[in-house]
Amino acid sequence: MTPDQILSHPPRVLTQAQRERYFETGYLLLPGIVSTEWIARLRTGIGELVEHSRKLTESNSEYDLETEHSAASPRLRRIVNPSSASRSVWEYVSDAVVADIAADLLGPDVKFLDTQMNFKWARGGTEIKWHQDITYFPHTNYNLLTIGTMLEDVGPEQGPMGVIPGSHRGPIFELYDKGGRWIGTLRDHDMATVDFSKAAYLMGPAGSIQVHSCRTLHGSAQNNSDRSRPLLLATYSSADAFPYVPYPVVSDQTFRIVRGRPAVRAHLDPEPCPLPPDWSKGKGYQSIFVWQQKEDVAMTGGAP
Repeated sequence: MTPDQILSHPPRVLTQAQRERYFETGYLLLPGIVSTEWIARLRTGIGELVEHSRKLTESNSEYDLETEHSAASPRLRRIVNPSSASRSVWEYVSDAVVADIAADLLGPDVKFLDTQMNFKWARGGTEIKWHQDITYFPHTNYNLLTIGTMLEDVGPEQGPMGVIPGSHRGPIFELYDKGGRWIGTLRDHDMATVDFSKAAYLMGPAGSIQVHSCRTLHGSAQNNSDRSRPLLLATYSSADAFPYVPYPVVSDQTFRIVRGRPAVRAHLDPEPCPLPPDWSKGKGYQSIFVWQQKEDVAMTGGAP
């Protein structure tokens, strides 16, 4: 669906002005919109998963650990698809306000894709370098977004996500180095074309929601404060958007319709999208931290 078609449907929770602002800027910030009851449930559910990580000595397909992680002092960068392991997280991303927000911005028919729990642990939580999401998982159109729920208060010292307003209307950058190796972040000469003085940093009290388009350029600095920045991310697409490469982090919940009905036709956007490596080969998809921090041999593929 086009933005005009989406806006022709009555909103569920957002105002029409908020919807229009999203399409204009490529992001939204909604302070304190999630109830304290939901935040308490999510903290409990995520806390149980963190407790499980005490048993781990190295990262796996579900847990991305910091090098300082230990049983006595867990330090995680990410949990992949916590909605598969926590009933509370799944109920939140499929039945609560976030799915209604997705419907207000994607159209009445919404497909769930995945969840990521990014921790940005205190005193050293890893940066996420500037990138756009869509090049990790190209679809037949660009009607995809990610909704982040702040589980704790987020201030400027904790490495909040920064976005470049309007970048969703600009170029889609390739995330390969000069040698054709996937690095998961913009190349230096592409970084030089972006006006980072325009960046907006998304902060607010626990229960705030941030939304960004799959084309919006975004990143976050290292967290050197004494407070962690746990951010629950849920990605959705319109029902008529379909991946044309293997989706990187599939679970048994991926591609479920959480609002409306399944599509009977695919919507095809004429603008091409750069391709990622073939995630079905080799070691497959690894955490964004692995690629960006060069912790493993980068994959080749797509266009150099």
